[in-house]
Amino acid sequence: MKELIRTNDPTVIAFASALLEGEDIDCFQMDVHMSVLEGSIGILPRRLMVRDQDWFRAASVLRDNDLTVEE
Repeated sequence: MKELIRTNDPTVIAFASALLEGEDIDCFQMDVHMSVLEGSIGILPRRLMVRDQDWFRAASVLRDNDLTVEE
């Protein structure tokens, strides 16, 4: 799996996930439950991962919708 987005904003993750699902690209959210360790203050970023073979297509979809993609 390859990292697509890393952000502290849960709305960006939700928007990106919805865009990818609309294009039939499987994605996985990592670090979702880290708020238990940090006390729910939002300092630890969440990551959105996709399969290596889907990364280029997924990155194109997100860039077309003005989202920043990790390189």
